[in-house]
Amino acid sequence: MNYRDAIFATIALALTSVALAGVVYTDAYSHTAKTEVRGVRALTLVASGDKPCDPASMLSSNELGTVQQ
Repeated sequence: MNYRDAIFATIALALTSVALAGVVYTDAYSHTAKTEVRGVRALTLVASGDKPCDPASMLSSNELGTVQQ
């Protein structure tokens, strides 16, 4: 019984690792991670009181004057 459980757990761990690696290398995961980082950065700025809670201040502009996130 213990051997069967160990084999099942090893196979489940291997399949889970492969599935997780497949998800991490997708564009959807990358886009979500970038969005989360921007949200955490904005939340940290607002919580610290350094900047007012203005959505326009969370965006940066480049030299051409266009706004980028």
